[in-house]
Amino acid sequence: MTVSRPMDSSTLLAALRDPACYPHPAEPVELIETHISWVLLAGEYAYKLKKPVSLGFLDFGTLEARRHYCEEELRLNRRTAPDLYLAVVPITGQPAAPRMGGTGEAIEYALKMKRFPQEALADNVARRGGLGAVQIDAIAAAFAAFHAGAPVAPEGSAFGAPDRVAAPALENFEHIGALAADRDDAAQLQRLRSWTLNESSRLRETFAARKRDGFVRECHGDLHLRNIVFLDGRPVPFDCIEFNPELRWIDVMNEVAFLVMDLLEHGLNAAAWRFLNAYLETTGDHAGLRVLRYYLVYRAVVRTKIACIRAHQPGADPAARDASDRQYRDYLALAESLTAPGRRALIVMHGLAGSGKSTVAQAMLERLGAVRLRSDVERKRLHGLAAQARTHADPYAGIYAPESTRLTYDRLKLLVREIIESGYPAIVDAAFLWRAERDVFRALARELKARFLIASCRAPEAVLRRRVARREAAMKDASEAGVAVLENQIATQELLSPDELAQAMPIDSEADEAGLRRNIDEISARLTQTEAADAIH
Repeated sequence: MTVSRPMDSSTLLAALRDPACYPHPAEPVELIETHISWVLLAGEYAYKLKKPVSLGFLDFGTLEARRHYCEEELRLNRRTAPDLYLAVVPITGQPAAPRMGGTGEAIEYALKMKRFPQEALADNVARRGGLGAVQIDAIAAAFAAFHAGAPVAPEGSAFGAPDRVAAPALENFEHIGALAADRDDAAQLQRLRSWTLNESSRLRETFAARKRDGFVRECHGDLHLRNIVFLDGRPVPFDCIEFNPELRWIDVMNEVAFLVMDLLEHGLNAAAWRFLNAYLETTGDHAGLRVLRYYLVYRAVVRTKIACIRAHQPGADPAARDASDRQYRDYLALAESLTAPGRRALIVMHGLAGSGKSTVAQAMLERLGAVRLRSDVERKRLHGLAAQARTHADPYAGIYAPESTRLTYDRLKLLVREIIESGYPAIVDAAFLWRAERDVFRALARELKARFLIASCRAPEAVLRRRVARREAAMKDASEAGVAVLENQIATQELLSPDELAQAMPIDSEADEAGLRRNIDEISARLTQTEAADAIH
């Protein structure tokens, strides 16, 4: 049985700090507060209570609403974290003497969860420098798998419609303005609002196409580092959006953008670009780049709004209020920086099998903020194969036949156009051993008004043979080029001509990490010099 009546939340929370309120060992009880909830850490469990607030984008104003959304949160989070989410339990008794999970009339409800160590949160892992390549790749794989299995928005629903995409983005500015109308940063907010309004209009057809093509799905809605926990080394998303379906039934790229933005806010730029590329390589959703920047800015403004709400909540601790105010300004600055497109550049890799092209391309995309295309991955995608599938095809036969290679390069051209027109530098990770292939992409760069550079990876032939033989035996890479392919490449390759060498950057793939970093810094400098020259002319 439920009742709906005003209640002194502070009295209840103070009483729930007493371990005796719980039906299990709970000492000591710790309290964590967010802008919309309280979480009590009690022994092996955590109990989440919803604040009795109405903020426009959510309404927890009645006890019945809080019970309903506790049940929704349980249902939805069991999709990704079934071992963490246990039950919705009533809080009975009186506010000054409550009982968690007791009998009788409920005065409040709590979501009961299995407790995990706070140091396992991805946010805390990141702060202590533990969010490395393995962890980022695992998060990307988890995102991709979750999105692949998520229900697609029904065709007749309003979810993902252009107006529904724009509405929450513009409402953010209303919420911020109501709290921060007298701030000196009003001009910055107005610039962001104008940019959002213009982009909402420019992307209307793209938003509609994204929904039509099945990319609006029942997502998590709030996937950032503090909502991912590592359990037994595995990233587990939790705490999804339960209170507003429109914030959950969204474009998958909206969700991807949140984590990219969060990594950037943490100063983990390389991790942000690694995550994005790993996700795109798995899903093939390069068309989503058309809307990525819009959602990056949107997500940064959402965090701006939340920080603003926290800074103005009644009774907030002064130190916490000051911290929230600093966060507000940091997120506002990040949002504005994200409106700027990246370099308009096309870098093609060049080199024999085993020359380190993929390793170098990975380091480049992380350093330059680029999107990479791997010919080995896209070739297999064309044939409906997973990246690491083994075809055991003979050289220049099967999926490696000339016609298949032509189709692969045609696909790479289309994707390069998608990437660059979306405002991101493109890296094409392919051998490019023949002049005709290189010329096609140089002409494409010219058509797209993008800077063009050849990253030419080199190593002694003995090293190449050793690397390729090792990779062939391991069978864990998308590339199936074995020693026989390498020998054929050595015999038939067309070396870079003098005019191509002027646009090439030689890279010794045996160089140490510092040497590779210097090479990439030089590539970045050359692109910057070209930008400057373009500006002069």
